[in-house]
Amino acid sequence: MATITAGNWASPPTRPPLIETLVSGVDRYNPSNVGILEDYLYHQIRSQEYDCLANLAILKLYQFNPDLYNPDVVINILIKALTSAPFPDFSLCISLLDERPPSASGSGAGANPDEPDPLPQLLPVLSTLHALLQQCRFPRFWALYRSDEVEALRDNYTVECVGFEDAVRDVAVRAVKAAFTSISSERLGSYLDLSGDDLTAYVEKLGWSIDASTGVVSIPPNPDNQIESTVVQENIQLPQLVKVITHAAQTSLPVVPAVN
Repeated sequence: MATITAGNWASPPTRPPLIETLVSGVDRYNPSNVGILEDYLYHQIRSQEYDCLANLAILKLYQFNPDLYNPDVVINILIKALTSAPFPDFSLCISLLDERPPSASGSGAGANPDEPDPLPQLLPVLSTLHALLQQCRFPRFWALYRSDEVEALRDNYTVECVGFEDAVRDVAVRAVKAAFTSISSERLGSYLDLSGDDLTAYVEKLGWSIDASTGVVSIPPNPDNQIESTVVQENIQLPQLVKVITHAAQTSLPVVPAVN
């Protein structure tokens, strides 16, 4: 699991030169480039890559050019942003969405005018899933994601997003690494929606160890899960203290004599 840094977020190493040119310059506002950015999004869907700024550029173009709006593209952007938690990508995407009535039809070049816009129905579900990830309520996330309520999202969208469930597990792993030095395999399994041999294989892939007799998983030390006391000691020399006292005496307010 790769660590996400600010540099990788702003300019992923997998971003092609053409996309870099579009995202970094004024061409990102050129509506004729929306097809290139949409194709790049679907490349991300198929390849487990992720480029938030490129996807935000699509939403900005939709905002400026409503006739380009494609609900399927928007939903896929939100799905990719969902697994970036705890980073604010999902909220950034939501902020660029215009309000649309529930009965609105997809009217963009890539939308089917004969079908209703699926976004109003799926957006509350996506927002709930995002909130559960942000709150680290992973068992509740998996319960909702596996439920009939999310069937349309699973069958029509996340099934096409390669590695989506593993990307969600990466979110859980980041939280566990930051909060635990050891955790029961049962509890970890509920966070990852894994059990038995699948959980054991996943733990081994992470480089963590599991005690077969107790079922306790040990997480290697890292800066987040190690509590270390820090002692701050200041070394002030006597001459420095004299200067402070002298300065304070010189700048102190004069004493006003009492009036009889």
